[in-house]
Amino acid sequence: MLRAHTERLPQRAPAYGDRMANPTAPITYSDAEAENGHPPPDQDLVLVGATGDLARRKLLPALYEMSRSGMLPRHGQIIGYARTEPERGDFRALALAAVADGTREALDPAQVMRFVDRLQFVHAEAGALAEVQRRCTQDQRLIYLATPPGAYASIARELQEAGLADDARIVIEKPFGSDLDSARALDRELSAIVDESRLFRIDHYLGKETVRNILVFRFGNSLFERSWNRDAIDHVQLTVAEADGVERRGAFYEEVGALRDVMQNHLLQLLALLAMEPPGSFSADAVRAEQAKLLQAVQPMSPARFVRGQYTTGGHHSGYRDEPGVDPNSEAETYAAAEVRIDNWRWSGVPFYLRTGKRLARRVTELQVVFRSVPTSFFTGAGIAELPDNHLTIRIQPEQGISFNFAAKVPGPRVLVHPARMQYRYGAEDDAYERLLYDAMRGDQTLFVREDALEAAWRIVQPVLDAPPPLNFYPAASWGPSAADALIHPRAWHLH
Repeated sequence: MLRAHTERLPQRAPAYGDRMANPTAPITYSDAEAENGHPPPDQDLVLVGATGDLARRKLLPALYEMSRSGMLPRHGQIIGYARTEPERGDFRALALAAVADGTREALDPAQVMRFVDRLQFVHAEAGALAEVQRRCTQDQRLIYLATPPGAYASIARELQEAGLADDARIVIEKPFGSDLDSARALDRELSAIVDESRLFRIDHYLGKETVRNILVFRFGNSLFERSWNRDAIDHVQLTVAEADGVERRGAFYEEVGALRDVMQNHLLQLLALLAMEPPGSFSADAVRAEQAKLLQAVQPMSPARFVRGQYTTGGHHSGYRDEPGVDPNSEAETYAAAEVRIDNWRWSGVPFYLRTGKRLARRVTELQVVFRSVPTSFFTGAGIAELPDNHLTIRIQPEQGISFNFAAKVPGPRVLVHPARMQYRYGAEDDAYERLLYDAMRGDQTLFVREDALEAAWRIVQPVLDAPPPLNFYPAASWGPSAADALIHPRAWHLH
């Protein structure tokens, strides 16, 4: 294969969200200020569910990195609140263990002490929220509900009764409901407590550097913006593949499945960014309005064009039904693939193929934009029957970058055509939670899901929830069931 490469963009001092010069370089306080103008306003952070899995794996390490790099407010407490007390009753020890497991670099003792000095813990019991309020030192606060989704509404009511929800920003994690009706009911309950402008529905995929670059890439390059439509594009593929199984989340997956866990949120939000119309500005309201408008134009999924799968024993991996917490006769899907269509002028007739799964061949998230083929008559005399398709790849994980494949002649006297590739690499994965927490503290909702977009996403998947097609089994460490290949035929998945 011939290889071409693009010249890297001009280097500059590594700042948050811009680590091209050295992707692993720490962000200094001045770097954050130089890019963003100033750290977030002074405020307290209340972490509800502070001893749970999400807090330990993601949130506490992210907060330490933010403290180290100057992305936390200058003044304010981090108050953990949970029904389960930390081991040995020491929240700071729990936080430090979480940071040691989850941080990217060796711990800096001075930075560790700076972070630990902010930490406090209140055990959740009757009247304890009044104690949380007494420990808050700032007029403004961010409340993060790192709890099971079924508890959101009741916790929000308790916060309101204690006076903590007044003027606070509240962050909630997916899934936002389990179907269209429950999502609407949850929104009604939350909207009675907190205004939409202060509700932050977090989808960590939207904080990844490459995802945030989609809008710049699309609307900042005339070559692609002029061809980003049905006249030039044959089809689009979106893949979120995981090599791991459900691990210790068997009971969770029994209730949720791949459709609710990934497709209804991650994949449809990526689709919205990839296919939306240009917003009037980069303001949160303008961007989120176009995302919602795009999702509202997506046709509801048809069960006839939807594939459900479940992994079985393969290689040295056990099958899903053998996992802890899983019903031995489970009908939950660990794989989902769908064809969706968008009813608007730009995308009429262009199929979008979405797929996600557990225990697939490898871990990768990528978007493939496949352009229409050119006529081959010009090359007939050279004995070339078919040219490779031009396709654009936006890779989100594990490595991040953008590449474009095109046809080029092999040097020599004969006309031989081989695929060539131009690519730009971002380097290692960034931590989406750091960016999203930072944005929430500043009140920037651009990368958070709005109510109408959420409702549109549930509307899209509801027909499959109402009438799920039968399961197709696939061996662990494969690319999924053969029915997914039939779904996209005569095209083929880029990764297969």
